[in-house]
Amino acid sequence: MIELTTSKLKPWPIVFCLILVVPFAGCGEDEALDAFIPDFSYAFIDDNNVRFSNESEGEYQRLNWDFGNGRTESTTSKSQQFEVYYPEAGQYEVELVLIGLQGDRESTAQTVTISKTDFAMNFSATADAEDPNIIKLENTTVGTYDSFTWFYRHKEIEDEASTAAYFPYAGTYDIELQVVKDGETYSLVQSVSIAEDDPDYFSKFEQVWSDEFEGDVVDDENWTFETGASGWGNNELQNYTSGLNSVVEGGVLTITARKIDDNKQPGSYTSSRMITKDKHEFTYGKMEIRAKLPSGTGIWPAIWMLGTDIGSAGWPACGEIDVMEYVGYQPNTVHATIHMPAGYGSEGKGSSKTLDSAEEEFHVYGLIWTEKEMIFYTDSPENQTFRYAPANKTAENWPFDKPQFFILNVAVGGDWGGAQGVDNNIFPQSMEVDYVRVFQEK
Repeated sequence: MIELTTSKLKPWPIVFCLILVVPFAGCGEDEALDAFIPDFSYAFIDDNNVRFSNESEGEYQRLNWDFGNGRTESTTSKSQQFEVYYPEAGQYEVELVLIGLQGDRESTAQTVTISKTDFAMNFSATADAEDPNIIKLENTTVGTYDSFTWFYRHKEIEDEASTAAYFPYAGTYDIELQVVKDGETYSLVQSVSIAEDDPDYFSKFEQVWSDEFEGDVVDDENWTFETGASGWGNNELQNYTSGLNSVVEGGVLTITARKIDDNKQPGSYTSSRMITKDKHEFTYGKMEIRAKLPSGTGIWPAIWMLGTDIGSAGWPACGEIDVMEYVGYQPNTVHATIHMPAGYGSEGKGSSKTLDSAEEEFHVYGLIWTEKEMIFYTDSPENQTFRYAPANKTAENWPFDKPQFFILNVAVGGDWGGAQGVDNNIFPQSMEVDYVRVFQEK
């Protein structure tokens, strides 16, 4: 007998595998999703005006236009059209750059041909044969326009087709012509060189304004009284009144400081402070003030100027020009000083000189102020007190290319005027002013 031996077999588990087949997203398909093709068309409105339309395809986020004439535009609008003016005949390359969703860029360009000149800016600038400091200017702009203006140095000359530009100092200067046409302003700049300084520059000044202090009152068309006893930034002790301390008589203005009490505190004295702000303001020129000064310890008269932008720029950024200051404890010594961001307060730039009869006689306190330098003097320009002429002018060392206004005042005490106290026995004390005169280029 044959015996068969069997064993029990364990069943194997049946595993079903589900395989998900996902299409592979390759780089080419990403690019297909983000692809864009720049294109544009244009049509002439007239001979010099062209309308541009975007014809690009695909997805993108921004369009940057360069119309080849200096005008550029950037927009996210795909349908925005642009009308562009081409004043001069010529060929202009117009470029459209598209910026994609990922920041990538594509561009296209076309050449637009303008066959007719409608408006072309130009001017000539030639040296005068007899005066090398004069440049003859002529506006030779072609076409129609509304108005034009010349700009050079600190001058603005409107609507003069031919003019003479005067440059008193050697150097290289820009001359700009601005032309306004249909509400748009166009600009052209040329540079000219001047070989030498004009030795007769100062003789070409003429009087443009003065106050001779005629009549019997302070002229309110020339002056405004500043009032108050705030210390005026220098711990001064006087209260400035609205004219009670100023008298005009016999062709002379007299500003008088008076003692009210012996307390030597703010308000113990009265005086006047007169300004020409918003009435008479000047940039450059020769300024002359003829005056006789008060005396005594604690008195502080001043003839000076401040930048008209003091309200916005502040001090010392506005610039301060002290034509004459005098402190009574230093008799017969007059001071000329300027204040600016590069040096102000006790660090201001200036100098002093001895003037033996400052309290007994009238003297002229003068300033010649040009775009090159400042010259302070007494009685005549040859008798200089101080000269300031930085070679490289900046807003820090030369905020003096803007208008300034006059100030006449007599202070009492203060950081400088009262540095040695106040002698109450000296009052009243007066500064007398014969005239204030301003001369500028003809």
